Amino acid sequence: MRDFFSPGRSDVMSNQAMITTSHPLATSIGLKCLNNGGNAVDAAIAAAAILSLAEPHMTSIGGDCFALVAPHGDSRIHAINGSGRAPAGIDVDQLRKDYPDGEIPRDHCHAVTIPGAIDAWYLMHQKWGRSSWRNLIEPASHYARAGIPVHQRVAVDWAEDMENLNDPDAQRFYLDDGKPYRAGQIFALPALAEAFDLIAEYGREGFYQGPVAEDILSKLKSLGGYHQAADFAAIQAQEVQPIYTTYRGKTIWECPPNGQGITTLIMARLCERYDFNAMSDADFIHVLAEISKQAYGLRDHFLADPEYARVSVDWLLSDAVIDKAAAQIDMAKASAFQVSDFPTHSDTVYLSVIDKDGMAVSFIYSIFDGFGSGIASPEYGIILQSRGRGFRLDPDHPNVIAPNKRPFHTIIPAMMTEGDKLAGVFGVMGGQYQAVGQMGFLINYLDFGMSPQQALDAPRSFAIDGALQLETRIDTAIADELSARGHKIQIADSPIGGGQAICRNLDSGVLIAGSDPRKDGFAAGF
Repeated sequence: MRDFFSPGRSDVMSNQAMITTSHPLATSIGLKCLNNGGNAVDAAIAAAAILSLAEPHMTSIGGDCFALVAPHGDSRIHAINGSGRAPAGIDVDQLRKDYPDGEIPRDHCHAVTIPGAIDAWYLMHQKWGRSSWRNLIEPASHYARAGIPVHQRVAVDWAEDMENLNDPDAQRFYLDDGKPYRAGQIFALPALAEAFDLIAEYGREGFYQGPVAEDILSKLKSLGGYHQAADFAAIQAQEVQPIYTTYRGKTIWECPPNGQGITTLIMARLCERYDFNAMSDADFIHVLAEISKQAYGLRDHFLADPEYARVSVDWLLSDAVIDKAAAQIDMAKASAFQVSDFPTHSDTVYLSVIDKDGMAVSFIYSIFDGFGSGIASPEYGIILQSRGRGFRLDPDHPNVIAPNKRPFHTIIPAMMTEGDKLAGVFGVMGGQYQAVGQMGFLINYLDFGMSPQQALDAPRSFAIDGALQLETRIDTAIADELSARGHKIQIADSPIGGGQAICRNLDSGVLIAGSDPRKDGFAAGF
């Protein structure tokens, strides 16, 4: 039970349906969809479409998404990979000449991969949706015309990310007379509403063919991009086999590579070797940091598009690999960071839904950087992702760019089951933090016995880029003890990540949901 004398929020409980997102309007639209007879897939798509307008610095229909779907509310889980690809005609040799340091800049057209989100939405709807496609897209079209108030966390991020808006079209659509939108201002984007109208009318073809695709292509080609109409027409989301491991009696489910879900699973196998309840706070933060260094080192060395680089999930989760990683962890001393060349980024939205029939969706949707590439299409104002910045140009790197290849992704939805029953739907935003964030949520919930809301509220730490980041609520005495073990302490200048979760009490069937206070959203059910 939470302390009712302190600020905070209670878990939201329902015995039928639930949705939790990072934005109030997205939650409201998703709940309305559920109330009107839509299922969890319908609600997820409707909420995601709203988030394209409500959090434009975090996501866009010019981005990618991944999802896990449990159609029957049990352990029969499906994974959807909605990640885009590099253009088929991309000239890798020329890119190596243009970028001798081996990295593609965020704001260059070559960082823009073909968006995969809309095709993934359409695939999910065709396979599992109940409401009409038009009904799911029309609310986003309406609010793009009518406008919505900018919420507080969104306003903070808008101001921080506006420096990424160097493109004149992006500045025209996403700045208010050259300034970021402030909390309480109304943000409307009628041009985007017109794109939503075409998507509502023609489905995936409304985005990948016709005026919307032509608008995006005209912009990218004007900047020297290799993108062609055939690339857009050919993009295809995939249903893939989810991967899993066990932790504290639960089965944890993730999407397979090219996403980093396996990083969470590696961490889970390592964490199961420790009794966190017997540790001090400093011990816990230390060992979580050391485990994450090992898991992320394996991630950076091996993960890529499995169509181009063999990624053996079974081997990475094998006793031999886990034993070797565990042997590197010293409780008394911080280890050195393994070299990572994956770029820092943090811009994503995540939502969870369970409907009255038990169908569940774990859904994540992103443009990689704040406002993605910072490039917008001139007619419809669609922000294009910078996901291609995650490619490397080193020919020996597993994540080397290639025609039609998908980049390594950090965005990861998750689920957990117990036996053949769905026990939870959860995810954590924050770029590279997501794998650590998911593990942190699991430890808080399964080891420390916190409720979903408490598990999301708890202070966070993250070992990345040579430092151990600590949120401000972590006591300075703990920071000093960690420093004495060799950690370079960095007090986080902004909250670390965000998250949403819905867990099910398997005895009563009651749904218990939390929404991260680091964002503007909330959970709601009936």
